[in-house]
Amino acid sequence: MELWFNNKHTENVNFSIAVEEQLYHGKSEYQIIDFFKSYEFGIFLALDGDIMVTEKDEFIYHDMIVHVPMATNPEIRNVLVIGGGDGGTVRELSRYETIEKIDMVEIDEKVVRLSQKFLPLTASKFDDDRVNLYFEDGVSFVAGLKELYDLIIVDSTDPYGPGEGLFSKAFYENCYNGLSEDGILVNQHESPYYEDDAKEMKKSHQKIKKTFPISKVYQFHMPTYPSGHWLFGFASKKYDPEFADLEEWSKFNIDTKYYNTRIHKASFALPTYVEDMLNEV
Repeated sequence: MELWFNNKHTENVNFSIAVEEQLYHGKSEYQIIDFFKSYEFGIFLALDGDIMVTEKDEFIYHDMIVHVPMATNPEIRNVLVIGGGDGGTVRELSRYETIEKIDMVEIDEKVVRLSQKFLPLTASKFDDDRVNLYFEDGVSFVAGLKELYDLIIVDSTDPYGPGEGLFSKAFYENCYNGLSEDGILVNQHESPYYEDDAKEMKKSHQKIKKTFPISKVYQFHMPTYPSGHWLFGFASKKYDPEFADLEEWSKFNIDTKYYNTRIHKASFALPTYVEDMLNEV
């Protein structure tokens, strides 16, 4: 008997993975949580039926959400991560000895604890001395910030359920106020390909563009996400990532599997149809 996990990408498109076994099924206060062991993608986490992270391709997402801003400003010292309960973003940040503090705000503690149990590949650095975990609402957290960060990474789910408030104009404005003069914001920016995802992408870009003097979008290939074509947003008070001195980043000697300085430059070269969407807003 074959067991398949079905991830609905649209009303007309399904993405299916053959599953060896289900490791966990449960419900937190916020969402349904599942961990599966698959033949092709290894262990993966799904929230409310959507794949969040798999052992096979997680390095792509986490490389691009962390190393692009770190290469743009190698002087980053204090970082705030909103979401990221699987731990991959914190893991990549912890590789920089120059970073002094990593605050992570995750609304669902259960995701973190279960990731530590079932996904040690990504959740291995929560015990780093520089990491401080806050299990609360990220929207409220940034609204009450009393200190400034050099980098805020919004490693969120889609703009529904627990992640909905992380795509609001008020949230982006509070992130702006919580950043230093050199501050950078990077956010999960949805996909431009399917209509519903593209609609949310444009709405998010419009709000960020009105808030930050520098607002860019960059792309990466994520095999298990809808269409495989996914985006991050990059916003800053000062730094333009397309004109970064990337030689400085190379001095960190960080071994990456996806990110490199050529990818950094190329990721901001968007297809015409994506540029057209962004120009509409």
